[in-house]
This record gives sequence, structure tokens and C-alpha cells, in this order.
Amino acid sequence: MSIDGMEDRLAPIGANVSKIRELISSLELCHHKADRWVYNIVEAIGTGETAKGLGSRLCGQQHTSETVWQNVCAALSVWCAGSPSTKVDLPVGTIPAAQFLTCLGERSPLKEWQVQRVIEKIRSLIHWPRSCEDPAAQYVWILMSVGEYEFSYLNQCPDQYKEHEDFWWMTVHTMIHDTENGGKADLSLALAIDMLWPCHWRFVENLRIVLDAIGGKLNPEKPFAACGRNISLLPIRHRMEIVSNTLKVFYSAADSDREVAKDLLVLLGKPTAVKKWLAASLDKTIRLQLNPPADLRAIYALSGPEWIK
Repeated sequence: MSIDGMEDRLAPIGANVSKIRELISSLELCHHKADRWVYNIVEAIGTGETAKGLGSRLCGQQHTSETVWQNVCAALSVWCAGSPSTKVDLPVGTIPAAQFLTCLGERSPLKEWQVQRVIEKIRSLIHWPRSCEDPAAQYVWILMSVGEYEFSYLNQCPDQYKEHEDFWWMTVHTMIHDTENGGKADLSLALAIDMLWPCHWRFVENLRIVLDAIGGKLNPEKPFAACGRNISLLPIRHRMEIVSNTLKVFYSAADSDREVAKDLLVLLGKPTAVKKWLAASLDKTIRLQLNPPADLRAIYALSGPEWIK
């Protein structure tokens, strides 16, 4: 309510300010480039304008993570085609793809079906080899029912998987035994595939957990992290707490006994009503993701529908 009041007291919001606010709304701390994005937003608040956002990268530029995503899809596709894992000579970051493929163990129709779902999930998000807008590139969720603003769980096999409903059923009931928020938890392999986002900071480790589970190893050494699930493990968590403290000092003009980032205060410049509103909005976005309320944390836990337990 306080932030809404700050907005109400502003003059009509210009296009630049509106774009910065949109960047704040789209911020996800689990993104592998979240730290950089937060810096860009703070810089934009200070200058009052930004050239950042979707579509701002030069044509032909490719991030190193995109190479990882494409190599994963290529390696898994070769495996599905019947080639031995030892014959796949592609790197997944610093790890040979063949090392990941050995997790799958002996080939079976069920495993091939599950691996194909992994490929489709990744390809549907990385604009390769087709645009994600292409109907042929759309991913069919295994256990999640995803709407524009919310999601729920399915209670029956999707029509697209009816031909292999037994595979769908076994995938849904395969449980990965890890931890969530420090406590023991079970995670359906179907949900792990559904939530395997390439842009996530822990994508490579999450992929390993999924492939291990497909191969029959259901007790991973590290817990599966996805969006808000296991957000406490976020490697930039401490840095984001400092950013939050800094933003609060900036928009509230109050001293703090917590650590602040002086370089960010320099970027923000002289406080104005618009800057304070944007800084408060960014602070709220960061805090709610670092420490989500109980209802959101329950959703992020991905405990699945009651009927599979």
C-alpha cells in the first residue's frame, strides 16, 4: 500500500520509467544472469532510462549458456536415436555430454520417452531449432496445468500422451527423494522435467538429477532447485540481501546497521520521487523472492497433487 501510494503521488509516468518498472516486474532471482539484471535495473533507476530488455541483443550474439542448452538437446537426441553414450563428443559446459548420458543406464522404451520429454522441454524455451512461438515447438506439460497467472496439477494423462499413458503414469509416480527448505521431500520426476528451466542458475545440476532419476538413481547428492524451490541455496542470495538493504536506505532515507553497497548508492544518484518508487518496487520484488510468504513457499515446494502420494 505504501508503494502504491508513492506511485499515486507521481505525475503521469513516462515511457522510460514505465519500461524500467516492467524490468522490475520481470525480474527472477533464479535466472542465471539475475545479478547482472539487478545491476542493470539499479543503473536504469539512476539514469532514468534503459536500453535493456527482450530483443536488445545484437543479431547473431550467443551466450555461452545457449551453447550448453543446444549441446544438451543434441546429445540427448543422439542417445534417443540409438547411439552409444560413449560416442557422443559434445561438452556440457566443462563436462563431457557422455558423462551425463551414462546416468541413463541401459536403454528402454520408457527411458527414451522420458528423455524425449526433457528434450522437448528445453527446446520449447531456447528458440532452437525452432522459435518458441512455433506450434511444433510447444511443450506439453506432464503433470502441471499452467495458465497465464497460476498453475495447478493435472488429475489425468494429457491427450497428447494417451498413446503412452503407461509411460506417463510411471513418470508421474517416480519419486526423487531430496530436500526442500532443509526438510526431507519427495519430488515427482514428471514435475522435475516440467520445471527443468534452461535459464535457471542450477540447470546443469538439475539436469543431472533428472537424468539420474530416469536411470533409476532417486537419491541425489544435491536437492533439485527450481524457481522458488530451495531458494535458500541461491548463490547470489547474500548479495541480493545487501542490494535490498541498500535500496531501503535509498528510498527511506533512514540509516541502517546492515551492510549496504556504496557503489549502488552512487549509481542511484540523488533521490527523487520517481527513483524512490522504483527502488521500493525493486526492493519488494527481491525480498518477496528471497523470503516468499508461506502460501507461495508451499506452491514452490512442488509437492504435487494428493492423488499421486
